[in-house]
Amino acid sequence: MVGRHVLSFIADDERPKVKEVMRQGREVRYETAVVHKDGTRIPVEFIVRTLERDGEKLRMTIVRDIRDRLANEARIQHLAHHDGLTGLLNRGAFMDRMALLMKHAERKGEMLALLFIDLDNFKRVNDSLGHLEGDQVLTTVSERLVGALRGSDLVGRFGGDEFVVLLTDLASRADIVVVLEALLSVVEVPVRADGRALSVTPSIGVAVFPDDGRQADELIQHADTAMYRAKARGRATYQFFESVLAETAYADLVLEAELAQGLTRNEFELFFQPQVEATSGQLSGAEALLRWRHPQRGLLAPDSFIFVAERHRLMLALGEWVMREAAATARRWREQGLTHGHGPMRIAVNLSRMQFNLDGFADTVQRVLADSGAKGQWLELELTERMLIEDVEHAPATLAQLRSLGLTVSVDDFGTGYTSLAHLTELPLDKLKIDQSFVARLPDDVGAQAITRAIVQMAVGLGLTVTAEGVRSAAQWQLLASWGCQQLQGELVGSPMPAAEFEAWVRAR
Repeated sequence: MVGRHVLSFIADDERPKVKEVMRQGREVRYETAVVHKDGTRIPVEFIVRTLERDGEKLRMTIVRDIRDRLANEARIQHLAHHDGLTGLLNRGAFMDRMALLMKHAERKGEMLALLFIDLDNFKRVNDSLGHLEGDQVLTTVSERLVGALRGSDLVGRFGGDEFVVLLTDLASRADIVVVLEALLSVVEVPVRADGRALSVTPSIGVAVFPDDGRQADELIQHADTAMYRAKARGRATYQFFESVLAETAYADLVLEAELAQGLTRNEFELFFQPQVEATSGQLSGAEALLRWRHPQRGLLAPDSFIFVAERHRLMLALGEWVMREAAATARRWREQGLTHGHGPMRIAVNLSRMQFNLDGFADTVQRVLADSGAKGQWLELELTERMLIEDVEHAPATLAQLRSLGLTVSVDDFGTGYTSLAHLTELPLDKLKIDQSFVARLPDDVGAQAITRAIVQMAVGLGLTVTAEGVRSAAQWQLLASWGCQQLQGELVGSPMPAAEFEAWVRAR
């Protein structure tokens, strides 16, 4: 290489761009490609610095091979758009592509059909045979769905045993029925798992565009409603959405009223799930999880009611209540001397999209702290990836305001959305929480190992604290700790507990 100009190594089509970068006469970073002696292109990062020595300008160029980094980013990007188990589109990617296809169909006057598929009695498979066999069933079903559909159709997994399909290029409802019969046929074939033949059947709800809705969320809701009607009819069947099924909308209105009453009647409470340091097992904090003690239905988790709150501004009142309760609890723990080894217990609170997008949200948080007497250092706010990318213009400023109040800001469920680690460097963040869907496949799944290790190591390299959710086994704990993951949360550490039970648990440690 001695005596050769650096440009001689650059690919021909990249050379003009690199020349321009070098001409700028300052320190710049630039990604390009060099040509190996065998003719292959190698992606590299150029770091060009201009120095002056004894009145003479010198240029120093550092060339860094970035193949491993790009490969890791590609894997993470794939996981951001696809379900980690089946490889199908995840919820966010499916909804985005569905919205585009709906716009196209509206312009062309075409029909689409959304199928919401739920496997009957799948929970029984998981409970009786275990999650590994359950995962095998889900993988087999996803392969059969893809094999029975055309390349133009969309297939996704929304989580658990819920699959969604968007059918395109339809001439009539008769075309939809043909596909439905085919899907029932292929899914009903027994699945082999753990050496046994397991019989699973699907219940399918159908919503047709544009007859049953012109918005993606509306179609999803109607197809979901129809799916539950199919289950009620005896399972292993399909049901087209009918307007009479919209009675569920009335049920939502009732639930909304009950939510409002629940707030005034103090029916909500926070449960707390402990978080510990991966290396020592020492308590480091807790995540606050909302629960509703419904007077008729008993103790309810958020998935039973939060979807209604999120459709209305009721979510703002509920979200502020959670923050105020967490802040008051943090102060009480401080006064009671309930701390961990490094000081006051930090409580993590989940934010809703509506809260974060609210003008003056940081001012609301400041009022909560002032009213409760809590310090910002005692609270952590968790945001999803999707919340960050949907408000890219204002998110950095809001995050900076929150951190200026002393709060820790973390990205929750990382890997399930669209945020790349490179994008995270542009945001004022403190922590990254790896979604439990990755952790659940450790330590046996080699692919999950590669992705999770890459996320942990790259996040730590960016100066972020990394917390793994859903840790259930000592093997998972050991593996995550060996990769540099600093905090752990999950059933192995402790399940969510009411405040009094959590306090007793902490004192007993």
